[in-house]
Amino acid sequence: MEARRVVVVAYDDAELLEISSVTSTLATANDLIPGGTPYETTLATLGGGPVRCSSGLTVLGQAALEGLRGPLDTLVVAGGWGHRRAAESPPLVAHVRLLARESRRVASVCTGSSVLAAAGLLEGRRVTTHWHFARELAERHPGVTVDPAPIFVRDDPVSTSAGVTAALDLTLDFVAEDHGPPLARLVSRVLVTYFQRPGNQTQMSVLTTLDPENLLVRDVLAHIRAHLVGDLSSTELARVAGVSARHLHRLCLAHTGHSPSHLVRRARAEAAADLLESTALSVTEVASRCGLGSAEALRQIFVGYYGTPPSRFRAVHRGP
Repeated sequence: MEARRVVVVAYDDAELLEISSVTSTLATANDLIPGGTPYETTLATLGGGPVRCSSGLTVLGQAALEGLRGPLDTLVVAGGWGHRRAAESPPLVAHVRLLARESRRVASVCTGSSVLAAAGLLEGRRVTTHWHFARELAERHPGVTVDPAPIFVRDDPVSTSAGVTAALDLTLDFVAEDHGPPLARLVSRVLVTYFQRPGNQTQMSVLTTLDPENLLVRDVLAHIRAHLVGDLSSTELARVAGVSARHLHRLCLAHTGHSPSHLVRRARAEAAADLLESTALSVTEVASRCGLGSAEALRQIFVGYYGTPPSRFRAVHRGP
């Protein structure tokens, strides 16, 4: 039976865990596929030589990137601290672009998105990357819609994932697409990953990652987090900040990219997500503790931010 050809692109200072999250997941799937089409995975580097990973370990390339030709099933570009140099390498970017045209599926993990963007493969698409590098990617490529929240985004035929172990989640999603969810769940159990996390799970608190230089905006964010149950209207936040509501709106947009009302909704949604995952409180109690008033209000905000109702979120994210 003809195998699905998968090429993983690596370069100096790539992240070894991102490479192995892809290759080990597919190798495990091969061990468990009952007569299905297996994966044939190749690690490609420029010249086919070894690359030194950011961890200090060296991995050997199995093929020269410039010598590969399609058709391929899946092309994956790894991320790592060397992503900027990789994205500025004309031969690497050119060969990624060429192979992408001959691939059924193209993906990046973590900052591998920089290479795909340099190759013009992300223009007009919604993508994600490691939260720490999301703003940089958006500024360098204004034609790309960068969402730092989800752990992976499928915008077929191109997929992007968040940092490091999110590569495993994206690869499990590929396995589920190719061979069905039962096999993907079995692979996750063999790899001792408790959940096959859905792509819309957040990388981490968006508000936690915001660190505005403006002290007034920073104080407003701290006030929001500390007073979720209180009055967080734009008028009240402006009063706390000592500026007009219009000026506060401009400051928040300039330093966070969001309006004050969006920041409030996001803070309440993230606090609710934390309570749903870590406590046995009812949905109504969670809504009350987060200043959302009712279970229906919580449901609406959850569907908006997480694409799933609170009960489903709890079932997926909370352990036994």
